[in-house]
Amino acid sequence: MAPKKIIIDCDPGIDDALAITLAHGSPALEILGITTVGGNVNLAYTTGNALRLREFLGFPGVPVTAGSAGALMRTPVDAAEVHGELGLGGARLPEATLPPREGHAADFIIETLRAAPGEVTLVAIGPLTNVALALLKEPRIVDWAREFAILGGSYTRGNFSPAAEFNIAADPEAAAIVFGAGWTVTMIGLDVSRQALAVGSVVDRMREMGRLGTELLLPCVEFYGMVTADEGPAVHDACAIAYLIDPTLVAVKPAVVRVETAGRYTSGMTVTDFNLADRPPNALVGTSLDVPRFWDLVLKVYEDVAHRIG
Repeated sequence: MAPKKIIIDCDPGIDDALAITLAHGSPALEILGITTVGGNVNLAYTTGNALRLREFLGFPGVPVTAGSAGALMRTPVDAAEVHGELGLGGARLPEATLPPREGHAADFIIETLRAAPGEVTLVAIGPLTNVALALLKEPRIVDWAREFAILGGSYTRGNFSPAAEFNIAADPEAAAIVFGAGWTVTMIGLDVSRQALAVGSVVDRMREMGRLGTELLLPCVEFYGMVTADEGPAVHDACAIAYLIDPTLVAVKPAVVRVETAGRYTSGMTVTDFNLADRPPNALVGTSLDVPRFWDLVLKVYEDVAHRIG
């Protein structure tokens, strides 16, 4: 079977780096481009990190295109306290030698989907500003995309606030545009990604992965927080990529999702209604993760990447 063609819109970010590594290493996926947005750290750092990852992992021919530095209508926020000042935790990858592609991420998304309607999947693992701008400029991308998936949202509790997950809360207006655009959003949120913990046995396998382990995986994962036999940091964004590789890893349920933009305490909340009645769903919402199979897939791909880069 031919690999699934994807665009990754992201804000690298520790978990973005883990997700990009998974996407690059999986034979089930072909990355057509990476687009960057301000989020976990500022746009200069997210773009620089994407460029460093591209060269460190060995896919220099894939274009990296910078996009929006901040939200459509709000003061930019970041999560540097979680990801480190530069965004990749303790990892210090070599400076990139190749530049980003000229132009704006929203235009790259539009042009790539237009060129191959029905063939390219768009996956967004950062704030949704670039995707919203693409929709505002060219609403037909709703019909051109083969599939649209995000890492974001939650139908239970948030991590930016008690109500809201970071990627949605960083630009609620953009998220509202995206969820209201007329396509089906596959929402892999905190309810799934908080199950994907890098526990001690996972980290032990990463230690055996040569340069990939010592220079990228471990400095990222161990920067996040304490690792024990039963607890460890969640590798959020990798869950969305794993879903694209093998959708059977994640149980999904149709729902109507609306994004709260006005709430004083709930701004960025993904208000999720599984009781559809006669309403058509606008989302497939992830509810659970097959954790053993998830880590089997992820670690096998990482081992393959580690072997390639030495």
